[in-house]
Amino acid sequence: MASGTVVKPQRNGIELITGIVVLALLGVMLVAAVVGEGRKTDTTGYRLHAEFSHIDGLGVGSDVRLAGVTVGQVLSERVNPATFKAEVTFSVRPDIKLPTDSAAIITSDSLLGGKYIALSPGGDEHMMAANATISETQGSISLEQLLSKFIFSVTDTLTRANKDAATAKAPAGGDAGKADLP
Repeated sequence: MASGTVVKPQRNGIELITGIVVLALLGVMLVAAVVGEGRKTDTTGYRLHAEFSHIDGLGVGSDVRLAGVTVGQVLSERVNPATFKAEVTFSVRPDIKLPTDSAAIITSDSLLGGKYIALSPGGDEHMMAANATISETQGSISLEQLLSKFIFSVTDTLTRANKDAATAKAPAGGDAGKADLP
């Protein structure tokens, strides 16, 4: 006869305290992330304006970058009721002087990342003054629209290929039903 001893798992006090400390630290980091979210806007520098057809995913506090370096933030967004375009006001560091023919492009960090304004300096000798409007703009490209166009293109191509294959297999002339008979 086999004698079995059942060992009951014991709760170690150190493990319990460690778990509580880890959960408390996670809570503190979550609170810091939520509280720090609203402090992103930086009003130093001069303001510029731009109109875009679409600003999907761009928000107040989003970065403004030049050559990949953050040089400002988006300060405000609104819709112009006359043109139905999005008007964006953003700041640029005072040490960055942009030519008057510069462009503003809304782009994304990654497929799942947030949007930002990428500045592309022009070649003009005159520089933009504070509160100037950038006329060369490119709005945001929606990932959903790109995917739907791609899927439509693929399904359309497959439909045409299947139709062409079915047409090629069909016998020519009036012997359509007789070709399959033995």
